[in-house]
Formats: sequence, C-alpha cells, structure tokens
Amino acid sequence: MRRSIDDHPFDPSEMPPGWEDDELMPVSWGVAIGDDYEDANPRVILTMEEVGRPGTGLVAHLSPVLARRLRVALRDALHEVGEPPGA
Repeated sequence: MRRSIDDHPFDPSEMPPGWEDDELMPVSWGVAIGDDYEDANPRVILTMEEVGRPGTGLVAHLSPVLARRLRVALRDALHEVGEPPGA
C-alpha cells in the first residue's frame, strides 16, 4: 500500500529576496505513507526534489519514531522563529 498525504510544488514567491543570488535550490516536497517493504512495517515517505530535475530527489523512508522526531524538530524550529504551537 502506498498513499499520498500532501505535496507542495515550488513557488518562487515563498523564497527569500535575492534567493537566486544566494544560489538557494528551489525544491518541491511530498509526504506519503507506504508499507511495501520486506518487513511490511508502515513508514512515512518524505520526498524532496529540486525543481526541474524530476526523479533525482532525495527520498526518506521514516519509521514512526523518526517521523515523530522530525515533527518535534519542525515544531521546535517554528517556536524559535516565533510561531505559536499548532498554527
């Protein structure tokens, strides 16, 4: 089983001013779930792909423990930049 959860195509308006001069890489991302592995354990699949280079991105197959760790890291980073929890 594999099911897409969410994806976000690159939008130039979301990049900081001067991003091209800083050589930042525009990326799109996608999140899915899958259990089509030898051990049949479900995993969260995070794909990050450079715009214009389909099929060459990085794909992380995260166990529930690692997906939660990433979720906490994102929550903490949002807190550091002044965003309220759950927003």
